Amino acid sequence: MPLDCAPEDVGLSASRLENVSRLMEQYVDYGKLSGALTAVVRRDKLVYLETCGMRDVELAKPVEEDTIFRFYSMTKPITTVAAMMLYEEGRFQLDDPVSKYIPALGNLKVFISGDENRYETEATDRDITVRDLMTHTSGLTYGWMEASPVDALYRTNDVNFNGGDKPLKDQVERLGEMPLLCQPGSQWNYSVATDVLGHLVEVLSGQPLDVYFAERILGPLGMVDTAFHVAPESVDRFAANYSATKDGGLKLADAVADSRFTKPAVTFSGGGGLVSTAADYIRFCRLLARGGELDGVRLLGRKTLQYMTTNHLPGDLASMGQATFAETSYDGIGFGLGFSVVLNPAKAQVVGSVGEYAWGGAASTAFWIDPVEDMFVVFLTQLMPSSSYPLRRQLRALTYQAIFD
Repeated sequence: MPLDCAPEDVGLSASRLENVSRLMEQYVDYGKLSGALTAVVRRDKLVYLETCGMRDVELAKPVEEDTIFRFYSMTKPITTVAAMMLYEEGRFQLDDPVSKYIPALGNLKVFISGDENRYETEATDRDITVRDLMTHTSGLTYGWMEASPVDALYRTNDVNFNGGDKPLKDQVERLGEMPLLCQPGSQWNYSVATDVLGHLVEVLSGQPLDVYFAERILGPLGMVDTAFHVAPESVDRFAANYSATKDGGLKLADAVADSRFTKPAVTFSGGGGLVSTAADYIRFCRLLARGGELDGVRLLGRKTLQYMTTNHLPGDLASMGQATFAETSYDGIGFGLGFSVVLNPAKAQVVGSVGEYAWGGAASTAFWIDPVEDMFVVFLTQLMPSSSYPLRRQLRALTYQAIFD
């Protein structure tokens, strides 16, 4: 991808952006990351794009601009955009009960005591709404959280959307047999809610999620390498995935040759199933930064995006029961429809702007969009868990310090 102009043309210092390169090279040189790619766009101009290290250490293949990465939860904003496109068509209201469209999620119970083998429940005060799914206040959870007996029930009952062996509909309906972690709307809990939202898109559109994505979002935006699996002709560009070891090194976690992402998906995970490239996700971020339109293609209205990137919680995430997630403190951070939203940078203890919206993925990928500075950053690597190092916080400091206007 050629740069659009020099950083100085949009108020960024090229020499100060080299601090980003230095940091990433240190992580690679110290063996903490296999490789990385960082892109900075300001005023709709790509002004910084640097790669370092290897996409596959064992095969000595470097990270390149067209390397394909597992995006995991950076799938979630795309799924939420897909749903809000249907909202703009009048297909649903945000306060609609999800059971109106997915009956299996009606009459749910809430876990109150016990363990995964024997437990007590109570009735819900109200149904889960579509807004609850988008804001992660549904009472659903993730099995890998390993923080409650409900998480354990997900594992025992194989509630698995990433790499699942059943259609999305079957996986979602299985949730109807599980208790909720809490009353809908009472807490913020990261969860499979966006996978349920993906199935809602299927129900409302009458199309499988992969087809809806391809025809309504990915195709129109020219996101040619984004899909629920890597195309056979592109496998050579796919990165291996690594996990951090206790001694600060790397361990191969998902080799390309064995990866499920090289095979067609059975469960289309709207919460974490996509692979993509820097070029593709930059196009998605440009769409968001431009208010829902890119190169003559409009997917959402400007006011809809403003609404989505406004905090929909009564306070910040910390006040809703989630003090931290990954390596990030959630004081001063709210949540909109599909995105985290900065409410107070000082309280969040991170450089940024009020109204910045963002999300990241399990393999330490991240993006954020700052409407105040008219800037966004896309960071790609393949390291699990994302809490291994404070990469996202460091990147914010090193990109914002390059602004001079």
